[in-house]
Amino acid sequence: MAREFFCLIEYRAVNYINSFGVRIFMIERITDTLQGKAPLSAKRSPKWSSVRKEFLKNNPVCACCGGVKKLQVHHIKPFHTHPELELDTDNLITLCRRKKYGIDCHLLVGHLGWFKNINNHVIEDSQLWNQRLKERNF
Repeated sequence: MAREFFCLIEYRAVNYINSFGVRIFMIERITDTLQGKAPLSAKRSPKWSSVRKEFLKNNPVCACCGGVKKLQVHHIKPFHTHPELELDTDNLITLCRRKKYGIDCHLLVGHLGWFKNINNHVIEDSQLWNQRLKERNF
């Protein structure tokens, strides 16, 4: 119940713009902290939004399943432990949260099933999953 509540808050807050035209990121940061993605003290660069948008424009499919919905830009080395790599496109990979084949690629491949985990082999793992999904028989 609590998780569903925070997901609802996150969905509304991420898309909400206050009367001054300033995007509200605090609730998104709190939900990231509650999910174990990054500590509340981790600060995003003001350039992150444009880097993320440009990266998704150039990499519009999930590296794991090939999905094109609910895409996430995942840091190979987390930005809260490697802030100097936050805007480095060589440190980014596109993963989705769509559950296209019953898996949340961002959670499973990017974080090995728990957002506090760091997968140092995310590129190799996403390529392996992508190949296996292409080769499977129905």
